Amino acid sequence: MEIDKLQFKPVSYSDDISNLALMAKEIWEEHYTPIIGKDQVNYMIDKFQSESAIIQQIKDDYDYFIVSRYSQHIGYLCFIKNNEINSLFLSKIYLKKPFRRMGYGREMFEFVKRQASKKRYQSITLTVNKYNKNTIRAYQKYGFVKKRELVIDIGNGFVMDDFEMIYEIK
Repeated sequence: MEIDKLQFKPVSYSDDISNLALMAKEIWEEHYTPIIGKDQVNYMIDKFQSESAIIQQIKDDYDYFIVSRYSQHIGYLCFIKNNEINSLFLSKIYLKKPFRRMGYGREMFEFVKRQASKKRYQSITLTVNKYNKNTIRAYQKYGFVKKRELVIDIGNGFVMDDFEMIYEIK
């Protein structure tokens, strides 16, 4: 299927962070509320996707990109190097609902693969909620395999109940 070329704009300390935080809130509330509930979604947005959290992550060497199509923001992604295992950790890869199932997720993943290959990483890892079935299937189509189950206490009585998945770069 032929898709439109996406643009990947690195996020810097500017209006990009405000726009990113608003987009994250929109996506997370729509996508994750049915999976983990409103209270945990609100807590996780504040802890991981608020403007202050994004600023701190950028200071901690996370690379954020706003993904656009014809100058319209349609999603975002974020990754960080994991030098201990010579891997790239794909922390976030999200699309707004109207742009899902159109091939854009794969194009975003191809961008991440190119970044990992440039740095000669051996793999890409990620974590995904165990009940996020459609996303798990998409990752498996991209070539990810489940490595292990993780339950991570994130505070305030909440846990992330995830699969860790890995993609081996050939």
